[in-house]
Amino acid sequence: MVRGKTQMRRIENATSRQVTFSKRRNGLLKKAFELSVLCDAEVAVIVFSPRGKLYEFGSSRRLLGECLGSCTIEELQQIEQQLERSVSTIRARKNQVYKEQIEHLKQKEKLLTAENAKLSEKSSQFELTTSNNHSHGKSQENRERIYPLKNRERAVQFRMWRPNCSLVYRKQEPGASL
Repeated sequence: MVRGKTQMRRIENATSRQVTFSKRRNGLLKKAFELSVLCDAEVAVIVFSPRGKLYEFGSSRRLLGECLGSCTIEELQQIEQQLERSVSTIRARKNQVYKEQIEHLKQKEKLLTAENAKLSEKSSQFELTTSNNHSHGKSQENRERIYPLKNRERAVQFRMWRPNCSLVYRKQEPGASL
């Protein structure tokens, strides 16, 4: 399968642009590594993403602690200073990420605390309603025990409570049986 020639212009679709950036960046960094290994060349690549994130590759074996035998004291000091700057930059970025995560978690904690308070209030209201309904139901049962329907011939009106409903009135017609 032969690929067509890609036109060199900005990719309009944001998702396609990000995928292409990621693939081409990885390919570029891989080629830089291969060039440094195959040709024993010093290679450095710096790439900034559209969002400003830094991607870099440096093939210096000296930065990895290799091939230091032929270095002068000045070169060793320069390497040391470069490593210290790199470590300082990495630590600063790491601390920034930690602070951002802490702020995000604090905001999440506030939201969850507020939601917890709302749910606790709803729960206490529900418990209050439930306890009132149960006591009302018991008193209704007691009322029915105290005032049993003895004369079914006569029209009798009584209240009956149902959960989650308003009071319902029932009327018994003369001659009707229960």
